[in-house]
Amino acid sequence: MLSSILGWFSTDLAIDLGTANTLVYVRGKGIVCNEPSVVAIDKKSGKVLAVGAEAKKMLGRTPGNIVAIRPMKDGVIADFDVAEKMLNHFITKAHNRRAFVSPRVIIGIPSRITQVEQRAVRDSAELAGAREVYLIEQPIAAAIGAGLPITEPSGNMVVDIGGGTTDIAVISLAGIVYSDSVRVAGDKMDEAILSYIKRKYNLLLGEHMAEMIKMELGSAYPMEEKRVMLIKGRDLITGIPKTMEVNSDEIRESLEEPVSAIVDALKVALENTPPELAADIIDRGIVLAGGGSLLRGLDMRLREEVNLPIITVDNPITTVVMGTGKVLDEIDLLRKVSVLTQ
Repeated sequence: MLSSILGWFSTDLAIDLGTANTLVYVRGKGIVCNEPSVVAIDKKSGKVLAVGAEAKKMLGRTPGNIVAIRPMKDGVIADFDVAEKMLNHFITKAHNRRAFVSPRVIIGIPSRITQVEQRAVRDSAELAGAREVYLIEQPIAAAIGAGLPITEPSGNMVVDIGGGTTDIAVISLAGIVYSDSVRVAGDKMDEAILSYIKRKYNLLLGEHMAEMIKMELGSAYPMEEKRVMLIKGRDLITGIPKTMEVNSDEIRESLEEPVSAIVDALKVALENTPPELAADIIDRGIVLAGGGSLLRGLDMRLREEVNLPIITVDNPITTVVMGTGKVLDEIDLLRKVSVLTQ
């Protein structure tokens, strides 16, 4: 009774705690925050100087006493203290502290993370001021966000390509029948571009530059038009800053390894899908979500590899947080899909 009364006064939040970006959805308002999962801290005082977009600008550009940290790595918390500070910042920002009651929070987590990692996410949210914390697996949240009928006895397949992990799941009756989480996604694509340019041209690039190249030239399938871009980095032989041109064919070649890893994981998932559900997937197709699915031609590449319909959602970056947000209003569904941690 008390919790339902408290519910009237608090602002319930849904959080997609991603390796690359953290999105916050407020019940009744929609998405109020979509910022990079980066925190800038003063090493001397331990004070948080910036969080989100401001902190991301500082990556690779800070003086000795300031560090820009990404507390999430491969979809899980790598730095507990910094993650708590980041969550605290986002919860406070979204909650505005108007309400005098702490919020109820649902957090999207990668499937297949350990109980210890689940506990770390839950503890971080509680320390950051959440009243109740529920965890929901990101593929289920993505399926709900994409409008799939997950409570029905039929197979739905979701591939959620984020910053740190690619989550693949077959869902039926509001539960995961098969899931796999591979630690290959947007960040690994950036790393592949960095090492390719370093190996081929002896040019050292920054993380931000690699991400720009991926967004501008990256593709998983041969495209009709060949695109070019000027890139800037440091020449490893002379040590002097250098500008040069790269084209989309080279970048596609550099991305072959991470893209192949995602294709292989999808094939394994299809091999492990029960035949009845596999028949449903032939009819319904595979739903692609997450920021990594924006890579040009990825849907075409997957379609060619598995010979099944590939459906891309309208706004892949917000699918997980929208699904998590929908669960806020449906308490019965929340009980069915939330993850129980010991």
